[in-house]
Amino acid sequence: MPTAEALVELVEAVACRRDKQAFAILYRSYAPRLKTWLMRRGLGEGPAEDLVQETMVAVWRKASYYRPERAGVTTWIFRIARNHSIDYLRRASNAPSSNESQEEPIETMATGEAFVMGVEREHLMRLALEKLSPEQSRTIRLSFFEDKPHREIAEELGLPLGTVKSRIRMALTRLRLLLQDEQ
Repeated sequence: MPTAEALVELVEAVACRRDKQAFAILYRSYAPRLKTWLMRRGLGEGPAEDLVQETMVAVWRKASYYRPERAGVTTWIFRIARNHSIDYLRRASNAPSSNESQEEPIETMATGEAFVMGVEREHLMRLALEKLSPEQSRTIRLSFFEDKPHREIAEELGLPLGTVKSRIRMALTRLRLLLQDEQ
C-alpha cells in the first residue's frame, strides 16, 4: 500500500493528467479492500463487485474534487463507496417488484440471524462507548459517526491534531479490548 503522501500524489496525477498508471495503482490498492468491506456490510459478491466498479469510476471522474486537507485518500474513497452502497440499497428497496418474483436475490437478503447479530453488535458497541472517557467517546463519535476528518475535529475541540489522533488510537484500542471481553 502506498504511503499517505503517495496516495495524494496518485489522486492528483489522475485529476491533472488523467494518468492511467496512477489510477491502476489506486485500483489495485483499493478494489480488494472495498469489496471485502462491502461484503462485510451484507452485500453479496456480485453487488459488491459492481459497487467497487462504480466507486472506482467515481474516483476517476471526481479526482479533481479531492482535497487532502479535508480527508485522507482512504477516507475519501471509502466515503464514495459508502454513498454508492447507500444508493444501491435504496434502489433495491424501492424497486417495484414484479408479479413473477417478489423476493430479493438471496445474496443481498439479510437473514433474521444477521439482523439479530447486527442489533447485538450495535448494543455491545454502545455499551463499550459508554465505558470510554468523555473525551475519547466524543472524538470517536465525531470521527466515525459524523465522518469528520481529524483536522476538523481538532479545530472543533480546540486541540492539537496529534492529541486528536492519539485519543482516537487509544479509544480504538480500548474499544477493541472491551469488545473482546464481551465475546
